[in-house]
This record gives sequence, structure tokens and C-alpha cells, in this order.
Amino acid sequence: MKNKLYKKVIALTVCLAMLIPLCACGDTKEQKQVFAMDTVMTLTAYGKNAKSGLDAAAGVINSLNTLLDPEVENSAAYQLNHADGQNVIVTPQVAEILTTALKVCKQSGGALDLSVYPLYLAWGEFDSEKGIVPSSKEIKSLLTNVRFSETSITEFSGESNYSVRMPAGTQISFGAAAKGCASDRAIEAMRNAGVESGIVSLGGNVQTLGLKPDGSKWTVAVEDPNDTGSYVGTLKVGETAVVTSGNYQRYFIDSDGVKYHHLIDPSTGEPANNGLVSVTVVCEDGTMADCLSTAMFVLGVNGALNYWRNYGGFDMVMITDENEVICTSGLVEVFELTNTKDYTFKFTE
Repeated sequence: MKNKLYKKVIALTVCLAMLIPLCACGDTKEQKQVFAMDTVMTLTAYGKNAKSGLDAAAGVINSLNTLLDPEVENSAAYQLNHADGQNVIVTPQVAEILTTALKVCKQSGGALDLSVYPLYLAWGEFDSEKGIVPSSKEIKSLLTNVRFSETSITEFSGESNYSVRMPAGTQISFGAAAKGCASDRAIEAMRNAGVESGIVSLGGNVQTLGLKPDGSKWTVAVEDPNDTGSYVGTLKVGETAVVTSGNYQRYFIDSDGVKYHHLIDPSTGEPANNGLVSVTVVCEDGTMADCLSTAMFVLGVNGALNYWRNYGGFDMVMITDENEVICTSGLVEVFELTNTKDYTFKFTE
């Protein structure tokens, strides 16, 4: 991507590090790297169909990279952003992402809103070199078009296309959902090619296919926000998605030494400030996990826990600015805190 819309850090300093043996039980292992969505993505597959599976997965990712980029003319995102309130025909793939994002948007009271895109640009994309603090007047003006919740999606009966309509003046990016969708589709492509064991790491998004070749679970590490070369703890997972949003992944520091991160609270137009430094969501659906990780971060600890209790379907690890690690009860048997020196820990119902 040209414009660095995507919210996780570029690979090799990923939020979720795979702690897996690089060979197992003599199975053929293939690995491929793809640069898309402003991230170096690492795809790994095992077995006789590994190479063809990775080629298929890479093709899907590259296609989505173009389809969802608002700077690429005639992409789905570009067309939606320039429709001026008119209907736009989109593919089922785009409609599925929008439907998932709309669901989380409405259930979270707007904590996830794809239409903060113009605000993201106004903040200089939170780039370490060109980040800028917009005036309160500019933020207030841009907030008037943060109206993603008013988006309507209509399915054409018997056809494979959908019609989407957004309010005039509203513009979106898929940054809070694109890599989740990419991991979903990459895993699907690998499975369709006959791969039974594999893992994709797309920046802060990790998604697994089946189990490891030896039949054991995958070990995924949750990065330490205070030391990105290390990790706070590990998760033992089967086939699932694990996605992290953190305030340390993309930010700039102004001339007064104030740090501004990229996770915008749609209610204020400013970076969310609620005591959280990262949220890791574990969910079978990669697109949903991506959307939820942003929404839960914006909601804060209490709001995120209330959402989890009310809607379920996922579990999470939250890390606060007081170095407390909070896990939901569904992770009791799979999460282990490894950095007991710097962090305190608790499970919650």
C-alpha cells in the first residue's frame, strides 16, 4: 500500500510472533513472503500441496491489496469514497467485510468506525516523520462525516453482487479489517489447494490452518508493548485467528514529547486514551477478530469486557498501561504469562 493505512506494524517486528519449530516430522515445509497492505507477510504451509497452496494464498492477498486500497482508482474502496451518496455495486467479498464491520460498529456503539479515514489522514497517518496534530476545528469538522453506521448493504436476489450506499461525504478505509480478511482468504485458498497444516502471519494478524504437522497446537506469542523484541505470554491454539491492536504499533511524538497513536476514538477524532496499550483477540473468523481488536481497544477494559459478556464469540488478552494482563475466561487453559517480572495477571469472568 502507498498510504500506510493499515494499523499493525510492518513484519519482522510483528505483534504476534510464531514460536513454532521450522520443521516437523519430516513433512515438506514451504514458506513464502508477500509485501501487501504495507506489511511483509509470511505464509507457511506443510505437506505435498504446500507450494501450490502458498501460491494460491499469495494471489488472493495481492488481489485484495488492490481491491481494498482507497488510493487505487476503480478499487472498491475508491468507488465507495467517491460515490457521493449513490449506490455502488460491490462483490460478495467486499460486502462480507462491510457487513462484519457494520455489525461490530453498531454493537460497540461506534467504537469501530471505518469512516475515521479522513481523520487518519489529517493526523498525517500517524507517521513517525510526517505526523501532525490537527486543530480542534478541523477535527470537529471531519467528525461530521464519521457516519459509517448509516451504511446500507442490499443483496441482489439470485445474483452474486451487492449494492452499498454510504452517506454523501463519508469516506472509509478497510484498515481495521483488511488483513483479517486477507488471512481468512489466504487460509481458505491453502485449504482448497489441499493444505492441511499451515500458518499465516500478516503483521499483527496470525491465522492458523489445522494443527501443526505433528498434531500439536500452535504456539503464538503476545508481544510485550514495552519491549517489542520480547513477549508477555504465549497462547496454545488450534485453527483460529489471533489479532492484536496496540498503541505502540504506529505513532508519532510531537515537539512537546507527546505520543499520538493511530487507534482513533470515533467519538472524539483523537487517539483513544483509556489505559490500554494492547488488545489481542482470539476468534475463528479473521475479519471479525481484526474488527474486534480495534473496537475493544477503543472501548477500554470495562467496555470491552461488557461487549464480550454480551455478545461472546471470542476471547481476548488486554494489557494496560499499569502493566496488568487481563485475560477472559475462555483462555484459562491456553494462555501462559511468561514475563512474570514486569506484569501482573488475572483471568476474568
